[in-house]
Amino acid sequence: MKVASFYRFLDLEDAGAFREQLQSQCDDRRLLGTVLVANEGFNGSLSGDERAIREVFAWIEEFLGLGEAIEARWNDIDEAPFRRMRVRPKKEIVALGRPDILPHRGTGKYVSGDEWNDLIANPDVIVIDTRNHYEYEVGTFPNAVDPHTDSFREFPEFAEKLAETSKDRPVAMFCTGGIRCEKATALMLELGFEEVYHLQGGVLKYLEDMPPDKNRWDGECFVFDTRVAVDRDLAEGGYVQCHACRRPLSTEDIASPDYREGVSCPKCINELDDDRAARLEERAKQVELARERGDTHIGPQKSSSGPEGVQQK
Repeated sequence: MKVASFYRFLDLEDAGAFREQLQSQCDDRRLLGTVLVANEGFNGSLSGDERAIREVFAWIEEFLGLGEAIEARWNDIDEAPFRRMRVRPKKEIVALGRPDILPHRGTGKYVSGDEWNDLIANPDVIVIDTRNHYEYEVGTFPNAVDPHTDSFREFPEFAEKLAETSKDRPVAMFCTGGIRCEKATALMLELGFEEVYHLQGGVLKYLEDMPPDKNRWDGECFVFDTRVAVDRDLAEGGYVQCHACRRPLSTEDIASPDYREGVSCPKCINELDDDRAARLEERAKQVELARERGDTHIGPQKSSSGPEGVQQK
């Protein structure tokens, strides 16, 4: 069984018709996953038989007349990380809050891993991590700027402030799989930055391609699936995810007295009200009882694969 994550920015003349037919194509092949569809393109993850997924990709390519194959990131899985197949309409396939920003009409320059290493070694270049702060904490590139965002929708405010002082400097931007960067670099061009680069394929492609002696990544990389994070060799990392707030937790976080499995962690303990705490306590109790019986508790999964840039709840 495979999981394939993919996206494409393009003009969809009839996003509604495409969404309905794509749902049918996936259902007919018994695939599970989530695909977001908007006028600006599509972004999603599908799980199931590899041949079936490739058949859906072939249908998309023909239906939309793409003229080229869909590029996807593939992972082997033992069981599907989804419980249903959903093709969902959205205003944006990655939520920047700016549906008017269209990367397929103008975006930054793609750079390979080797070119990226040269860029980030240049002290004149501003290296920007376009991901959220909790992702930055897990791992990033040396000297990367943290925009301190809790969601991608907050990135434009950071970009606008940076434009007030640094439009004349080159910027090099990166994200997990490439999609947030495509939209972020398009925004930077609109704000007046002239020299804008982004890492092609994102951090995951970089880790896949870079030999250890050239790998400049520091730490682990947060991913939107059940692994939570991966190390420099793309093996499952040392983080777990808080059920309450979905943030990644280190060994030190788990050792904190503020950590209660399924209820709270040091990062969300101050955000937890009494009602929500009681609900989470009850759910944690039911999960433990089900575990003792050898059953699987029916309820939200601890983590679910999903398109990059979509907050996992």
